[in-house]
Amino acid sequence: MPQIVVNYTGDIVNGTLELLEASSLKSLVKPGMKVSLKPNMVISKPPSQGATTHPEVAEGIIIYLSRLGIKDIEIIESAWIGDNTMRVYKTCGYERLRDEYGVELIDLKQDRVVKVKSGKYDFSVCEKALATDFLINIPVLKGHCQTTMTCCLKNLKGCIPDREKQRFHTMGLHGPIAWLNKSIKTGFCVIDGICGDLSFEEGGNPVTRNMLICGADPLLLDTYCAGLLGHRAGDIEYLEIAGQIGVGETFSHDTKITCLNAGNKPMFDHRATGAAKRLAQDIIEDGACSACYSALIQGLKTSGITPREKICVGQGFKGKRGKTGCGNCTSGFDSYIKGCPPKALDVTEFLRKI
Repeated sequence: MPQIVVNYTGDIVNGTLELLEASSLKSLVKPGMKVSLKPNMVISKPPSQGATTHPEVAEGIIIYLSRLGIKDIEIIESAWIGDNTMRVYKTCGYERLRDEYGVELIDLKQDRVVKVKSGKYDFSVCEKALATDFLINIPVLKGHCQTTMTCCLKNLKGCIPDREKQRFHTMGLHGPIAWLNKSIKTGFCVIDGICGDLSFEEGGNPVTRNMLICGADPLLLDTYCAGLLGHRAGDIEYLEIAGQIGVGETFSHDTKITCLNAGNKPMFDHRATGAAKRLAQDIIEDGACSACYSALIQGLKTSGITPREKICVGQGFKGKRGKTGCGNCTSGFDSYIKGCPPKALDVTEFLRKI
């Protein structure tokens, strides 16, 4: 069987079914299993904005599993800090899946927490992510302003409570992401590469690829996808760590790939622009949460303003003095952008004011 299957299609539901039929999934699941689908539902924006998983991908998986006799299917997720998971489900069209297919939409922010030890880390993990028989990860292939990219491995950060998400940033983010994937067992991954934003995890600058990717090894898929975004996997720290601790294999020229509908490949090879990296030169970051950091990045990008002083952001600035900050953690600064997290619009207006 192929290790990676890629399908180029604009018909998302049927394209997902076609993708899965060519994959190894049918040999991994059995009737009677509880199967949990974990999309990327980070923020209340429709999938067309390039931040969230298309419900049609989840729908294709649900239909495929049902044909295999699997009936106990749920969708689990927690939105990022500052947003409401059930609102995100509604905005992204997942309520239709609940109503049509009877799958439960689980808000992991309301779930019980289990303590797990992984390497040198002690994690708090949402119970449903551990209790399921089979977890199918459905990330969006997109850029990330702090970790360069986000796909399979980083998507599991949605399986931890908000307080733990904050703590991940104080621990350096990369190591915890890698080791979390040793704690939570991913059974299979289906990557939504339809129109991910190649620079920012909160979307707004989608690039249409009409691409679906699947496989059983999340690290293999992530290291493959890093190349699709124009990055070397070795330059992305959490992928490097994940390889060292045995999360999975890394992509190589020997990896078996099946490509479906290759004639539908996009005419242009869209690559990440590096805009986030350039904008980060105006920032001093210390333990920043993704929601706050990306609002600052997006605000800098939208305003086109280069601040006179670098802007500080992150939990490391709590109780400290400084000139200019972003988020309530910098409330001791001479001037700061209020919010936990602030909106990108707040950043833009602040920059124009100063």
